This record gives sequence, structure tokens and C-alpha cells, in this order.
Amino acid sequence: MDENAGSYMQEDTPHWEQRLRQVILVIVRIGLGYLFFTQLFWKMPPDFGCPSDYTFTTGSASQTGQVQLQRTSGLCDWIGIENVWADQPRPFFVANLDNQGASEISIDLGWAAKLNNIFLENLVMPNIQWVGWLLWAAEAFIFISLAFGFLSRLGGLTAVLVSGQLMIGLAGISNPYEWEWSYNLMVLLALVMFAFAPGRIFGVDAWLRPRLKDAASRDNRLARWALWLT
Repeated sequence: MDENAGSYMQEDTPHWEQRLRQVILVIVRIGLGYLFFTQLFWKMPPDFGCPSDYTFTTGSASQTGQVQLQRTSGLCDWIGIENVWADQPRPFFVANLDNQGASEISIDLGWAAKLNNIFLENLVMPNIQWVGWLLWAAEAFIFISLAFGFLSRLGGLTAVLVSGQLMIGLAGISNPYEWEWSYNLMVLLALVMFAFAPGRIFGVDAWLRPRLKDAASRDNRLARWALWLT
């Protein structure tokens, strides 16, 4: 282990408590990495689970606000769902204050969903046959980074970006029902990974960092950047 692996955890606390924090951080790191691993197989390259013509899911909203979908498959299905829901009201962090849901606390992030849809319509959807590779590779990298503690700060940052995009596009929609906090919690866990760079504890980064520090001390700029990513 890197001699400074748990330095940010070392307070005036018993050794067993410091060790407990480290073990829990490693468990969370591996758990989040495994979550991304489970999502690799339904959108495998080269077609990403899409129909042969790469048709996206489409839909329409009724006067009551219900969204009806004509679904396809794979990555094209879920990108299409984000596209359909982009123009619908999108309250986030909803807390109902009574049993009927007539009074609630929420934040309207519909503007963020619309910005996300500009990204989808202008970059992702027209270029799905190569952008799909980037999306799949990003999630595969998150798995490798977090599961093995390799470039774990970069893995955490990538997880923040991927999870944040999914949260804006899918959290809280009613068809198909997506529980808002499943996405919110992904973002929060990814932020923890980014902040704590947990590969420094029982990870490849613990082995890399002393070597990178040595190279950085000799004015190696690449090593300095790599130290931040680990």
C-alpha cells in the first residue's frame, strides 16, 4: 500500500476506525465499478443492441402528461427515451409533503434536460455508430478503474460525467418508471470516488504513486498529471 494511502483519513481516531473507513471505501469503489460492469452487456458493440437500422425509440405525450413510447432496443432504446422525455416537466429531488402528493418540494431541472437533448440530437443520435463505442468504452473504463483501483480519480470523474448525464436524461420518468434516487445516488457515489481517489487504498494506484512521485520529482510533467489522475 502507498505509505500515504490513507493520509486523508488519519485523524485523532483509533487505528481500527481508520482501517474501517478504508475498507468501506474499497467496498464502495468495487461496488460502483461492478454496477457499471453489469451494464456493459445489453449494449455490446458493434451494434450496441440497436436494431439493424439504428432506429431510436419515439413517443408522444397526451394532454394528461402521459408519455406513450414506441420502443426499439439496446442503446437506441434508452437514448430515444431520453429524447422523448426532454420536453416534459422534470422535477428533481422531489419530496411529497402529504399522502396525496398535492404539496411537494422539488427543483425544476427541465432546462438541463433540454440542454442534454441538444447534445443527444446533434452529436449522439446522428453518429451513434461511433459515439456508441465511446459511451461503451467510458463505462468499461469506469469498471476497470474502480474495480482495480487504477487511475481511480479519473475513473471517478468519468463516472460523475456518465452518471450525471443519465440522471438528467432519465431520473424520475414514469414510462418506463425510473426511480429518481437510483440515479442521484450514482452521482453522489461517483463524486465520492472522484474526491477520495480510492485506488490509493488496496489498488493499482497504491503501487503506481511512489513511482510517479519519483518521476515527478525529476520534473516529469506527465508524471505530475498522472499523480492527479491517481
